[in-house]
Order: sequence, then C-alpha cells, then structure tokens
Amino acid sequence: MSTENLFDLYSQKILALAMDIPHITPIEEFDGSALCRSPVCGSQIEAKIYLHKDMISAYAQDVKTCALGQASAAIFGRHVLGKTAKDIEKLQTELVKFLKENGDTPSAPFEEYHILIAARDYKNRHASILLAVDVCLEAIKNATKKTPHK
Repeated sequence: MSTENLFDLYSQKILALAMDIPHITPIEEFDGSALCRSPVCGSQIEAKIYLHKDMISAYAQDVKTCALGQASAAIFGRHVLGKTAKDIEKLQTELVKFLKENGDTPSAPFEEYHILIAARDYKNRHASILLAVDVCLEAIKNATKKTPHK
C-alpha cells in the first residue's frame, strides 16, 4: 500500500471519527447482546441493546477494531437510537453494496459512510467496517428471543 493510499484510507475525517465513538458507556439493563469478531483481522465489537416497541432505545458498544471499524462504529452509533431491525437490515444491505459492489452511499441518516469510500479497494477491511451493523443485528436477534419491553 502506497503512502498516498494510506492517506486516503486513513484520512483526518476517519481518524477524527475513530476518536469520537458514541455509546461506549456500558448499560446495565439490556434485552440483547452480541459479540462479533472479524476472522480476517481479529477486530471485534460487543453490543448491548434495550428495545422499546421494537426500536432501539439504549445502545452500548465496546469497540476493539482498527480505525476504519472505529469510524464505522462512530457513524453507526450516532444514528442507532430509534432504529428498528428493519432499518438496520436496510443499512447492512446498502453498506455491503457500497463497499463490495461500488454502490451508492447508504441512505440517510447513514450517508456519512461516504467517508469510507477509499476502503472499497481494500476487501480485507470490509469485515471490520461491517462489524458495528452486524453486531447490532445479532443483538436484536438475541433480544427478540426474549419478550421485549413495551
């Protein structure tokens, strides 16, 4: 990887996001939790969620990833509250297309993922970028095995 490519991949915007990850304070009450790990790079995120009427009303994430995974967790975390499983599934589909098929930037409120466009060319980074979304969906799946709060 050339120095120029590294600057594109790890831009100041990405590094700033990586330093400003929301929802890192643990929550004591939660309906579902999950831990997802990338087999490619070892990055991992643990998430805990609390649901109210099928919407995420509390969210906590423990992020142990590269700067790209951290930036993704920051973007995701800014907008996760109030979202449903369907919303997160839509984001997952859009983000996979964006990264792997040169698709459009994910739709609002997740359009900030455009900052990660340079990562498209680095397939070994895709799993880390997708972790925040994947772990949230797994936590929702685990929560729906229980009776969510009304």
